[in-house]
Parts: sequence; structure tokens; C-alpha cells
Amino acid sequence: MKAIKVLEPFKVEIVDVPNPKITKPDDVIVKVTSGGICGSDIGIWNGTNSLATYPRIIGHEFGGIVTEIGTGVTSVKVGDKVAVDPVVSCGHCYACKIGRHNVCSTLEVTGVHRDGGFTEYVVASEKNLHKFHTDFDNTLLGLVEPYTIGVEINNRAQIHQGDKVLIMGCGPIGICAMQVAKRNGATVMMTDLVKERLEKAKSMGADEIVLVSEENLEERIASFTGGEGVPVVVDTVCVPASFEQSVQLASPAGRVVVIGLRNQPSEITMADITKKELTIVGSRLNNDCFDEVIAGFEDGTLNPELLKTRVFNYKDIMEAFTMIKEHPQDVLKIVLQFED
Repeated sequence: MKAIKVLEPFKVEIVDVPNPKITKPDDVIVKVTSGGICGSDIGIWNGTNSLATYPRIIGHEFGGIVTEIGTGVTSVKVGDKVAVDPVVSCGHCYACKIGRHNVCSTLEVTGVHRDGGFTEYVVASEKNLHKFHTDFDNTLLGLVEPYTIGVEINNRAQIHQGDKVLIMGCGPIGICAMQVAKRNGATVMMTDLVKERLEKAKSMGADEIVLVSEENLEERIASFTGGEGVPVVVDTVCVPASFEQSVQLASPAGRVVVIGLRNQPSEITMADITKKELTIVGSRLNNDCFDEVIAGFEDGTLNPELLKTRVFNYKDIMEAFTMIKEHPQDVLKIVLQFED
């Protein structure tokens, strides 16, 4: 079968690899229909993803149709459409034992630490498969995973009805987090430096948008919150300056969610945290959020079709990478289709 493999930075090929086989009772083989290209895939391709090793079959946002099941599998059957959770955890470390397997001490992510789903068939554990209950668009099955990041962000921030939320950055994760927050009953302001992304965010449900290169964010926030500061700030820009700003913009008793993995230090005065008694939390990957997202897809409260910018055949991976590289302002999510 064919797979997309990054052999080394800037060298990607369509290669032949063996078809997967069932070796354990809970194994399931899935015919991949589609997958979304994530920034981490780009990072593996251009050598900036420090967590990846080479060579690597990339892809952690993917879904497809079940073609074979192990003898112990009961939750899915042949023919089911599924999305695949890429989080692989040990099940017995402290984080796993308290229900936080997404930060397992020996965490592996399919497509980063181990070979991923940008291939014609994959084998996955039953517990990592999540079933659709309707005949859903095959090109959207791989977009469940980015929305699970949005759900995890909302869960970590405890976003609920009536909250006012500032999301910094209108990339795919920011927009997914926004749509989930709106589904939870929050009012959301989004910021960005790119006008086109802000307009997309507005069309997908953001209540207010701020082009920070031309508008005074502090003044807009004062108007948005009655001068109190923002109860919930989500930083999807993920640079030291944005983290610092999120602490400054948060209201007293506010919550700040950080998703960045950069290792540069930020300059934050502890008094800014203590005086307002802020809650600052990290959010990584997802913690059993797939079924909630699938429910949102199927009842129409989440809109993956609006996130999808364009579909490429998987053999045109370099054309897809080039579009993301050269026209980032026009791209939210590129989908690769593995069906000819």
C-alpha cells in the first residue's frame, strides 16, 4: 500500500509499505478516507518539530472505514465510519490513573512519535476508534481531531454559558476552540494579525474580531467586558509575548489557557498572577473528546465543512504543502483524500 513518508527534513515521498495486519484481539484495520494536514506535519517536513524522529509516516488527523476487526472487538463493525484518536498512553502512570492519559509520562502521538495515518490502511486499537452514527462526508472524518483540541481547551478553561472569552489567534485550533465555546454558550472575541483569517472566524461564529495591527485591543476588551478584563483568555498564538499579554488581559479570578510547546522563557511577574488569583492551565491534545465532537458534527453545532479549505489527493502532498507555505492567510485546513 501507499503512504506519505518524510524521510528527512524537506524530503517527502509516496512510498510502498506493507499492509497492516491484525495481531491482537482489540486490533482494527481502517481504510483511511481522508486526513487533515496540521502544523505539526509541516514541522516534521521542514525540520522544526523537535518531537519527531525520521523517517516518519506523518498524519495524526485521520479517519476512514473499518475493513477488519480482531476477535475481541465489540464497539465497531466492518463498514463503520470512524475517526482515530492519535493519543497512545501507558494506562498505569500517575496521569493515566487519574484520568489524564493525554499527558501520560510515556505519551506517544501517532504520526509524530510513531508512524501515522497518511496511508491507505492503518491498524489501531479499538479504544482509539470513535464511530460516526450517520453516513458522514468522507472528506470530513479526519477533522474530528482538531476539534477535540478545541474541546480540551474548553474543558481545561471550564468555559460555560455566559462566559466572555478572548481567543488570541484565528488559526484552525483557535477557530475550533471558538466554535466549541459558542456551542457551550459563551461569547467570543478573536484576535489576529491577518484580516482574512479574522473574516473567516467571524463567518464561522466569532462574536467580535480585532485586527490587532490596526486596533487598540485593550480598548476593545474594555468595551467587550465593561472594563473588567476577560474572564477566559486562550492563547493559540503561542509565543512568549502572547503568553505575557494573556496574563495582563485576564480579569481578576480569570482563567488563562496555554497550548504552546515553545521552550523560550516568558517574562511574567508573579504579582500579576497572585493579585488577580489567576488560574493558568496548559492544554495538550485531547482527553477522550472524540465522541463529543462527532456528536457536534452530526447535530450541526460544529461546522467542519467551513474549516476545510481545499481537498488534495494524497499523491499531491507537495502541492498541498506549497499552498500552506505560500498562502497561509488563505488556508485553514487542507484535507488529503486517500480515495482515488
